[in-house]
Amino acid sequence: MHSLRTKEPGRPQMGAREIVPLSPAFSHVTCGWAGRRKPPCLCAALTNREREREKGQQLLQRDCVRRNALRDSEVLSIPAQSYTSRHRRPTKSRSPGTELCECGGPRGRLEQGRTTHRTRTDRASAARRLLWTWEFALSESQLFPQSFTMVPLLFLVAVTTESNNLSNENRTTENPEPPSPHILPTVLVVSLLAVIGVLLAWYFLRLRNQRKAVVTTVDKKMPNGILEEQDHSKALGGSAGELNSSPPQEQQTVVLLPRSPSASKTYLPIPVDCLEEEVRVRSADDGKLFREEFNSLLGGYAQGTCEEANKEDNREKNRYPNILPYDHSRVVLTQIDGALCSDYVNASYIDCYKEKSKFIAAQGPKQDTVADFWRMVWEQKAATIVMLTNLKERKEDKCYQYWPDQGCWTYGNVRVAVEDFTVLVDYTIRKFCVQYASDGSKTPRLVTQLHFTSWPDFGVPFSPIGMLKFLKKVKTVNPSLAGPIVVHCSAGVGRTGTFIVIDAMIDMMHAEQRIDVFGFVSRIREQRSQLVQTDMQYSFIYQALLEYYLYGDTELDVSSLEGHLQKLHNTSAPFDRVGLEEEFKKLTNMRIMKENMRTGNLPANMKKNRVLQIIPYDFNRVILSMKRGQEFTDYINASFIDGYRQKDYFIATQGPLSHTVDDFWRMVWEWKCHSIVMLTELLEREQDKCFQYWPTEDTVTYGDYTVEIKGNTLCDTFSLRDLVLTYGSEKQTRLVRHFHFHGWPEIGIPTEGKGMIDIIAAVQKQQQQSGNHPIIVHCSAGAGRTGTFIALSNILERVKAEGLLDVFQTVKSLRMQRPHMVQTVEQYDFCYRVVQDFVDIFSDYANFK
Repeated sequence: MHSLRTKEPGRPQMGAREIVPLSPAFSHVTCGWAGRRKPPCLCAALTNREREREKGQQLLQRDCVRRNALRDSEVLSIPAQSYTSRHRRPTKSRSPGTELCECGGPRGRLEQGRTTHRTRTDRASAARRLLWTWEFALSESQLFPQSFTMVPLLFLVAVTTESNNLSNENRTTENPEPPSPHILPTVLVVSLLAVIGVLLAWYFLRLRNQRKAVVTTVDKKMPNGILEEQDHSKALGGSAGELNSSPPQEQQTVVLLPRSPSASKTYLPIPVDCLEEEVRVRSADDGKLFREEFNSLLGGYAQGTCEEANKEDNREKNRYPNILPYDHSRVVLTQIDGALCSDYVNASYIDCYKEKSKFIAAQGPKQDTVADFWRMVWEQKAATIVMLTNLKERKEDKCYQYWPDQGCWTYGNVRVAVEDFTVLVDYTIRKFCVQYASDGSKTPRLVTQLHFTSWPDFGVPFSPIGMLKFLKKVKTVNPSLAGPIVVHCSAGVGRTGTFIVIDAMIDMMHAEQRIDVFGFVSRIREQRSQLVQTDMQYSFIYQALLEYYLYGDTELDVSSLEGHLQKLHNTSAPFDRVGLEEEFKKLTNMRIMKENMRTGNLPANMKKNRVLQIIPYDFNRVILSMKRGQEFTDYINASFIDGYRQKDYFIATQGPLSHTVDDFWRMVWEWKCHSIVMLTELLEREQDKCFQYWPTEDTVTYGDYTVEIKGNTLCDTFSLRDLVLTYGSEKQTRLVRHFHFHGWPEIGIPTEGKGMIDIIAAVQKQQQQSGNHPIIVHCSAGAGRTGTFIALSNILERVKAEGLLDVFQTVKSLRMQRPHMVQTVEQYDFCYRVVQDFVDIFSDYANFK
C-alpha cells in the first residue's frame, strides 16, 4: 500500500501522488516541521487481492532492508540491528482495510538510524573542535598572560556555536526526533553574560585601584583638598573614620598600612641645597619613591608595651582600639582617690628636634574623656592647644567639642571660659580662661587654642602655605616658659605627626642646613605608634619644607615695611629694582596647571574666553546651573578666590563679552552677589575691553534677567551705580551695587594709592551690609588688575587685624587659584606702595581697626 502526499518543501498538501512505504510503528511520530502530532492517515479498504499483493511487496522490502542494513553496518562498523532496536516503537495491530501511515515503515526506520549515526558523528567532531578551541585559548594565555581571563569566554562562545549548529542539523533531517527545549544554549548564554559581568567588574575595580591620588598639587580642588586612598576607616590606611562617642555604637579602628619587605632600609639626611632636586625625583611616577621611603618606616607596636591602655577600665577611653600610647611615653595624670585607672589618658610625650617632650600628641577627646583632657592641660601647664581636625568630617564624629561656644563650662574639676576668638581663612584662634574649680586659690591661666580648619576631609591641604603660616602663629603664641604644646587630630597620629615633623625639620634646617625626615619619624614612632600615617602626609612634609626653603619667611611687621621697601628698591639707585624683580620672578616661575583647564578649553567654551591664556582652573571655577536641553551651559570664565577671613570670598572674572552677558548676570543671580567691582573702561586705546552689561537709563533685558538702573553717583576715583536685577516671570528682584574704578590705565598703575584704598573700604562696607556672598571683581581678562585689587584687599585686611603683611605669599596664593594674577612687576610694586600709603594715613595702629 502506498500513501499520497505533496512533494512541496516546508508544508504538506494534498496533491501529486508519491508512493512511500509506511509502517504502523511510526503512525504517531511527532512531526518536526510543525512541532505537533500528525493524526494517522485513513485509507480506503482494499480488496483481498490487493492485500495479498501488498504482503508480497512488504516481504520483498523487508528482505531488501536486511541486506542494506547488513552492508551499512559493515561500512560504518555499527550493528545494523542498532537502528531498529534503538528506534523501534511498539506496533499496533492493523485492522483490515486500513492503509498504513505515511511516516512509518522499514525504510523510515533505516533512514532514522542513519540520521542518528550522523548526529553522533557530528557530535564527536564538535567535541574535537571544542577541545582544540580550549587548547588554543590556553596556549594564547601562556603567550599573553593578560588574556588569561578570556579563556572561559572563548570556550563558552565555541560551545554555544557548536550547540546551535547541531540543533540546526537535527532539525533539517528528513525524519527528525521530537524536538526538546534547547536548555544547554540558554544556560551557556546566561553563563556567558555572567562571565562578562564578572570581567567588567574586575576591570573597573582594577582601574579604580590604579587611579591612586597623585602626590603633586595639580589635581586638587582648593576649597576641599585632594583625594587620598586613606585618611578614613573605609579606605586603606589613613586617618580613620571615627565613631560617635555615644555608648551604643561600636568602636572603629584605624586601618593600618601593610609594610613592605624593605622595612630595614634606611635613608640618609638631605642637604638643603639638594632638597628641590630630591623632591622632584621622589615625586615622579605618582610619588613612587615617597611611598617606598614611607613604607620602609617601622610600624606597629614593636617599640614598647601598651598594658595600661589595654586595661578593662581604660579601653572605653580610647577612640580607636588600635591607636594606643606606649607605657614608657604616655602622659600620666594624677590619680583620683577612689577611681581606678584615673591616671590614664590617650596621649604621649613627643620630642622635638632638640627639645625633650616639647609636644603632647593626643587623640581627639571623646565625650567621656573631656574632663581627663582638660585635667591633662592643667596638670601639664600647657598654654597652647593645636587642633588639626574638624568636629565632623564626612558626617563622622572626629572630635567632641571640648570648649563652650560662649560663657563658661565646667569639665570635671576644670572650669573653661571663652575670652575671645578670631576666624581666619585657614585657622581659628580661641582664647580660654582656665581655672581649677576645686581649688579657687589657684591662679587662672590663659590657654590659646589654634584650630587649623583648612585640612580637607580627604588627603592633605592643597598648598603648604597655610600650614606654614599656622605653624608660625603657633610658635608666636606659645609662651617660652609654658608646658608642652598639646597637639591632637582625631586619632592623634596622622595629622598630629605631620605637624610635629614639619616643626622639627625647620629647626633642623636652620641648625644643620639639612633635614632628616626619615630618621626623625623613625625616632618619634618609638614614642607613639603610627605617627605620620600616610604616604601623602609624608610627601606633604617634604613639600612644606621645600616651600619654606625656597621662599623662606616673607612675613613683615608694618613697622619694618619702609626698610624692606628700601632694600627692595635699593635707594642708592632709585630706578634699580633688582630686589623687587627677583622677588617677583619667583612668582612668574610658578607652573601654570594647564591640565586643570580642561573645561575652559573645550571647543564649545573656547569662544567664551576673552584671552585664551587666562582660563579658570577646574577645581575652583564658578559653575552655573545647566540650561535644560543645552550642553556646556554651566561654564563661565570665572574663579572663586579666597579672602583673608573666608574661603571663596571673591569671584575673579573677565569683562563680559557680547555673547556672555547672559551668563554674567546668571552668575550674579545664582551666587547671590550684591557687589560688582569693575577695574577697566569699556574701550581702552580704541580696543574693546568689556561689553556694557548695564543700562545707561531705564532697563535692559539679557535672557531671563532684566537690569534696571536706579542711581549713578560719581565719587573721586570711581562711579557708584545702584542696579536692580529681576529674574524671569516671577519678578524676583535683588539690589546690586556696581563699583566702577576709573583711575587705572591699561598699561601701568594708578598714580596714587588713596583711590584704591577708598574703593576697597567702600566695597567692604557694602559687603557688611549685604552679607557674606561673593564679591565679583573683573577687569578685561580678569587677572592683572583683578588680582591686584584682591591682593590689596586681603593684605590691608590683615594689616588692620594683625599689623602684619606678606605680599609675596598673598600673590603666590592668588596665582595658585587663577593664572597670571598680579600680572606685572609694576602691579606687584603697587601692592607695597598702597600698603605704605595706608600705614602713612593711619599711622596710629589703633586706627587700623
